[in-house]
Amino acid sequence: MEKTDRICRISIDSYACNGCESCVELLPEFFRISDASGKAETVNDTTPCSFALDQAVATCPVGCIDIKNA
Repeated sequence: MEKTDRICRISIDSYACNGCESCVELLPEFFRISDASGKAETVNDTTPCSFALDQAVATCPVGCIDIKNA
């Protein structure tokens, strides 16, 4: 996984998330499905920015993942 020196903050709109698990399949080290809600949540809310993280955002069918520089 390509990383940069930048740190990103990941947030998920849990109301919009449909629990499709596309983010979990791409990056299980960053995302998981909550047992309580059945929706995506972050493993850590900050992480080094990467192209793979951008891909997870782009493949979310409902656009509920947001990343910003931390």
